[in-house]
Amino acid sequence: MSIRIGILGYGNLGKGVEKAVNANPDEELVGVFTRRDPSSVKTVSGAKVYSTDDLKNMTGDIDVLVICGGSATDLPKMTPEYAKLFNVVDSFDTHANIPAHFAAVDAAAKAAGKIGVISCGWDPGMFSLNRLYAHSVLPGGKDYTFWGRGVSQGHSDAIRRIEGVKDARQYTVPVEASLQAVREGKDPELTTREKHTRECYVVAEDGADKARIEKEIKEMPNYFADYDTTVNFISEEEMKRDHGKLPHGGSVIYSGSTGDNKHVIEYSLKLDSNPEFTGSVLAAVARAAARMNAEGMSGGKTMFDIAPAYLSSESAEELRAHML
Repeated sequence: MSIRIGILGYGNLGKGVEKAVNANPDEELVGVFTRRDPSSVKTVSGAKVYSTDDLKNMTGDIDVLVICGGSATDLPKMTPEYAKLFNVVDSFDTHANIPAHFAAVDAAAKAAGKIGVISCGWDPGMFSLNRLYAHSVLPGGKDYTFWGRGVSQGHSDAIRRIEGVKDARQYTVPVEASLQAVREGKDPELTTREKHTRECYVVAEDGADKARIEKEIKEMPNYFADYDTTVNFISEEEMKRDHGKLPHGGSVIYSGSTGDNKHVIEYSLKLDSNPEFTGSVLAAVARAAARMNAEGMSGGKTMFDIAPAYLSSESAEELRAHML
């Protein structure tokens, strides 16, 4: 029996989830839900588009609602709200605020007897799992996470929320010297600023105060304040020509020891499309959420709480035979 998926929000991430759900033989896309006029939204796959107002009447039609909003303002409100009605999955990625977001979703999901899985994707998500595995296997070691060079959807969205900004892309860029020192097992002490820089490309509205916009970007807590940040104002034509794709990636590097012997663990990703890969993780987690809830589990969860087998469409027997 197919797992029935609803997608809330139809930006780049929603389109990535749509593609992933349609690629999974055990999942079925019920429809896309939008705050816009549904008649103005055309889906790539031809899936039906509904208003968000329709969700309250479709609790019996959707097994998991994948919420594809931004972490800055959407998900803190939307995920707890819809966890009262559905099993939900989101990609909340403001690391500093994960505990508070989890608490809100956990309370709502427990009260409703639903599962609410937050912060799914590649970081937080796949990178988080690899940090956990490394620390568990080699306790007492040290982990480093480097992102990019690539487009951060969450940071780009945060810039677009600033008054006077028409469009924006934010590239996260590792500091090469720091990355190399970690790979060589030197275990350097690095500040946030020493690990990454941030490059912002912004299309401003006509007449907008660019000095104010730049100041707001560079002083934004949790996003830019702790980094060396450059802001470049460009035209719409330049944005389309030079920044149309959404690549990303990065590495989790962990160094630890067993007595006198040193070990370095590295997990890396190179992504042509950040939203499509994140959407694929969300689709796999939606499968897990449906299975866990069917077994009677409820409340807030993260990828730490999901047994790997719940993520796969293959049976336990197939996994043991081919992947173990």
